[in-house]
Amino acid sequence: MVSSNYKGFVYLLHPTPELWTQVLPHRTQILYIADISFISTQLELKPGVKMIESGTGSGSFSHSIARTIAPTGKLYSFEYHEERANLAQKEFEEHGLGDVIKMHHRDVCKDGFQLKDEVNAVFLDLPAPWDAIASAKEAFKQDRTGKICCFSPCIEQVARTVAALEEYGFIEITMYECLIREHTVSPLQKVEFSTAIKEAKERRAQGLPTSENSSIKRKFGKDEPTPLPEEIEQTANLMLVSKTLGETRGHTSYLTFATFLPPTASDVVTNNSSDSN
Repeated sequence: MVSSNYKGFVYLLHPTPELWTQVLPHRTQILYIADISFISTQLELKPGVKMIESGTGSGSFSHSIARTIAPTGKLYSFEYHEERANLAQKEFEEHGLGDVIKMHHRDVCKDGFQLKDEVNAVFLDLPAPWDAIASAKEAFKQDRTGKICCFSPCIEQVARTVAALEEYGFIEITMYECLIREHTVSPLQKVEFSTAIKEAKERRAQGLPTSENSSIKRKFGKDEPTPLPEEIEQTANLMLVSKTLGETRGHTSYLTFATFLPPTASDVVTNNSSDSN
């Protein structure tokens, strides 16, 4: 599209959750794509999944999840702050996500999710996620396994969350930390050619012919004319190498995952453990 002053142009991009994450109004700290993609994979999200999210915050996570579970899935999003809940609801409607995201204004740590036998996955981004574990367990579909993820910035929160997950019978409890590590990529001359070039330059600096008794002669064959160092540099094979920066920047939040077992499966696990003891 030509710019208004006709001196340039702009690209019109189809709106995506990734673009929205970069430009959304920050009402709270938000999740970025590195965490969102990992969470989506670990929670086994796909079209048709029904899921709980609490809290909604600025809606960055909500937009990505809505795209993943659409068109037949449902995201039940809970936010205790009324103004943030209303703004998020307005954005979801404006962005065409009203059929996928069902917004709730509620303090789930006190009042619970008020859902039973309903969802396949749960994501908790709360100051005290352990207070919502019991209600989350009731919300899972009781005839199949489910996945839960708790997002916490402090390891003390992780410890209390893990204790609550164990208390309510969740299994496969694992914690991860996602950090972005940048790599710089540059071409590097292979060692054998670098050695040959160095030797050729030294011999020429000393006024010696580069074609006699040199490793270059051996590399390029006895019956072939020996190329000059500059020619070797131009034609030598290059390989791409990468290195990381000295400092890896990122937030220090932890992702704690666990698996919900249906009641019958939990009984089987408990009985097997008792038999083994």
